[in-house]
Amino acid sequence: MNDIKTIAEKDRATVLHPFTQLKDFATGKAGDPTIVKGGKGIRIEDAQGHSYIDGFAGLYCVNIGYGRTEVAEAIARQAYKLAYYHTYAAHTTDELANLSDRLVRMAPGKASKVFYGLSGSDANETQAKLVWYYNNLRGQPKKKKIISRERGYHGCSVVSGSMTGMSFYHDHMDLPFPGILHTGAPHHYWGAEPGEPEEAFSRRRAAELEKMILREGPETIGAFIAEPVLGTGGITPPPDGYWREIQAVLRRYDILLIADEVICGFGRTGAEFGSTLYGIEPDLVTVAKGLTSGYMPLSAAIVGERVYSVMEDAADRVGAFSHGYTYSGHPIAAAAANAVLDIVEKERLKDRARIVGAHFLKRLNERFAQLEIVGEVRGVGLLGAVEFVADRQTKRRFEPQLKVGARISKAARDRGLIARAMPHGDILGFAPPLVVSEHEIDEIVELAYRATKQVMDELAKESAI
Repeated sequence: MNDIKTIAEKDRATVLHPFTQLKDFATGKAGDPTIVKGGKGIRIEDAQGHSYIDGFAGLYCVNIGYGRTEVAEAIARQAYKLAYYHTYAAHTTDELANLSDRLVRMAPGKASKVFYGLSGSDANETQAKLVWYYNNLRGQPKKKKIISRERGYHGCSVVSGSMTGMSFYHDHMDLPFPGILHTGAPHHYWGAEPGEPEEAFSRRRAAELEKMILREGPETIGAFIAEPVLGTGGITPPPDGYWREIQAVLRRYDILLIADEVICGFGRTGAEFGSTLYGIEPDLVTVAKGLTSGYMPLSAAIVGERVYSVMEDAADRVGAFSHGYTYSGHPIAAAAANAVLDIVEKERLKDRARIVGAHFLKRLNERFAQLEIVGEVRGVGLLGAVEFVADRQTKRRFEPQLKVGARISKAARDRGLIARAMPHGDILGFAPPLVVSEHEIDEIVELAYRATKQVMDELAKESAI
């Protein structure tokens, strides 16, 4: 216990934790940090011996589950052989070349080249620079604005954080950056007009996008960035017809499409990529998370032929491609990615996500759909969410101070299940590792249901006081 206490004290004194109420943590009001000691399969264990089902795969990323020695061994082999060398001036390693060939062959759209970073945020920074570079090279210097969507998530850095369509990522940070616009979220439940079917809602969202493009001037719009399935914005699959309608608008005005596959990629939706599932034909693709299952930091901006051909054709005129990071294409991260993708392919985790995911959504509906505080149950593959409302008939939300979603998430954690309270509503989100079994899905759903019933009882008592 002394060791645990010492680690907790050191952490509190020295670590600046992301998305943490700083004063509550510094003063101990929020309790001690959770010291994660180990993990196996879909479970993690803390330093005090508590075991948790990780119903969120870390942050949507540990697709192959914890404790896969195959990946650890691949990391070790590469570290012993060559721990690091840069990729500037055409240097490479066998792991990197093999990974890049693999990604170009499997990526949606007409992929050509791969540029590497360390996180989804920096990959989307790269995508923004590529949009600007591409339009400068082809003589369209005003075509630079990037349209994202309300509730879209694309990272936390300067431009990627601006593309993220949630205001609390911008508050007090001088964001969004100029030149980033936001159009409506593709969430039928909250955005549809009374009686409006999904196809009609999708057409309206596309019309709103077109109106924005025309207002700003098509000659000023460089790209549209979107997740195939909204992730942090509520785990929201697109309504019927959405991607068909949106892509028609983008083609009409010569606007690049960036598919942010950081969450959806590598089988999470039950398809290779979310783009594959929804018929999206992107010009640029962002990947991270499932690329290494979080075992090493690695992201990639996959560049389509449309963009790369312009870059190559201009090279004699403009010189070298002047963008890169010290750790771009790090050999150990590349080795980890190849080992992870071997597992994804060998164990057919894409198919598993589709089959087990169907069972997951069925069980969520069976347990939650009729509860009086549940407005919507939604999901695709091994992504799922339950959204809570005070009145399901009128869709009246709970008062924010009740913190219903956060309370249900905490009640679930007290029972040994990590499920995430999502922002912009009272939402309980799930994204378990793709190795999860149907039996484990049943356990996840039952623990979440009991947590919800507990909070429902608490709310009933509070309203009676």
